[in-house]
Formats: sequence, C-alpha cells, structure tokens
Amino acid sequence: MNYKYLILAVIFFILGSTQVFAQQTDTVLKADTVKPLNKPAVKESETVVKDSARLALEKMPRKAAMRSAILPGLGQISNGRWWKVPLVYGGFVGIALVYNFNQTNYKIFLKEAQVRDFNTTAPDSLKLPGNPLYAGYSSTGIITIKDGYRRNRDLSILGGIAFYAINIIDAYIDAKFFRFDITDDLSLRVKPTLQRMPVNAQNAPLPGIKFTLSL
Repeated sequence: MNYKYLILAVIFFILGSTQVFAQQTDTVLKADTVKPLNKPAVKESETVVKDSARLALEKMPRKAAMRSAILPGLGQISNGRWWKVPLVYGGFVGIALVYNFNQTNYKIFLKEAQVRDFNTTAPDSLKLPGNPLYAGYSSTGIITIKDGYRRNRDLSILGGIAFYAINIIDAYIDAKFFRFDITDDLSLRVKPTLQRMPVNAQNAPLPGIKFTLSL
C-alpha cells in the first residue's frame, strides 16, 4: 500500500482546517472590536421641585399615625378631628370594662372549680366549703362557665389591640384625605329617564334612572 498519498492528504486536510479556524477567529475578533453606534443622548427628566407646603402635606399622614400610636387620639387632634377623641377613649373604656367583668367572673368560677376539685380528693376533715350561690351547678357546668369567661376575656384583649390599630389607621386616613377639597360645587342629581332598547327588532322605550355628577 502506498502511504505517500495518504500522508499528503492528511497534511492538506490539517492545513485547510487551520486556515478556516484562523478565518473564523479573525471574524470574531473583528466583531468584538466593532464599536457600537453612538446613541442619541437622552434628555434628563426635569427635577420636580416641591415647595414646603406640599412636603408638609405629604408628611402629615405619617406624623398623625405616629402621634396616635404614641398617644391614642393625638393624631385625631392634629388633624382637627377633636370630636373623635371622646369616641376613641370611650371605646378603650368600654373594652376595659368588658375585660374587667370577664376577668372578675373568671376568677370566681375558677376558685369554685378548684374548691370542688379539692373536695373530691381531700378527706372530709380538709374539705373546703364551696360558694352556696353555685350549689345548684354541676362541676362540669362550673368549668364550662369558667372557660367561657376566660374566652371572653381573651377576646376583649384582642379587641383592645384591634381598636388601638383602628385608632392609628383612622388618623392616617384623615390626614391622607386632608388635601382633597370637597366643596359645595359637587352635586349628584338623580332623575327618571327613558332609554331606547332594541326589543323584537323595535326600539321600545324602557324606564330607567339617570345619575348626573357635577364637578
């Protein structure tokens, strides 16, 4: 077998592959060195200048919420809603009364339940007298009543936390809507009207109501 021609064919193949690879590399280098076209300069947006009055209005909601968080009702006073302060403290007083009522009765029935539980295990000489007012109640009924007062007490605590949050939200919303001007120029008029509706290929008049809002 003549290996001379085979060796020459391999040499020509290697030289051709090298030339093609060099051309591809040169093309990639040229592509990388191409500078992008200069894009037109984008005009900078105009800076919005806010005066001190506008900045004060924007800070009002946050300040009112913080004041009501520190002292309930203080944010309402800063918003000019002083008439809401009695409502705020009236709500807190009502929740406190509900808590005190349930806590007092919970302790009474808890003591009665503890006395009855002790009397079932203690000897006769150590048995404690129970409350005669609840002599007609069973031990199961006493425990049920005790648990009911405890549940209501816990709910009153959650109600106080929720009312405290509502106090903050109310102050924030009042301050947020302080900048909206609602004057007597706004009016809503309601009047009956007839509308043409296609019924059986005919425009039959149908009664309706027309609302007109004047700004």
